Amino acid sequence: MLKNIPPILSPALLATLSEMGHGDELVLGDANFPSASLAQRLVRADGHGIPALLDAILLYFPLDGFVECPVALMDTGDPSIRPPIWQEYSKCILRREGDRHVELVERFAFYDRAKEAYAVVATGETELYANVILKKGVVADV
Repeated sequence: MLKNIPPILSPALLATLSEMGHGDELVLGDANFPSASLAQRLVRADGHGIPALLDAILLYFPLDGFVECPVALMDTGDPSIRPPIWQEYSKCILRREGDRHVELVERFAFYDRAKEAYAVVATGETELYANVILKKGVVADV
C-alpha cells in the first residue's frame, strides 16, 4: 500500500509510467479504440473515463517540453465537430502542466502512431474521439 497515490492508477499503470523514458508515448484509448490489437504493451483501465485518468497520470508524468505538441488527439475529420471532452482535457493539462499545444492527428495516422507507442491504456471512456497520446518529458526535480 502506498500513500497519496490516486486509486485510479493501478499498479500496472504505475509500473508502465515508471518504465517510460523521455520521448516515449502513452496512448489513452477510449472504449472503441482497438487497444489490444495495436498495443506493444497493453494496460487495462476498464470502467474508467479518460479525464480522471489523465488528471491522475499528469500528477506524475511530465509532458515533453522539447516538442511543440506533447499531446495529440484523434481528429474527427470534420472541423465543425469538436468533442466536449477535449475541453476537459485542455483544462486538466492547463491545471497540471501549464499551457501546452495539442495537435490533431488523422485517424489512421493516429493508429500508426499508437502502434509505435510505448503502451496503450484501454479505458472505459464512451465519448467518441476521446483518444489521446501523451509524450513523456524529463523529470527534472528528482
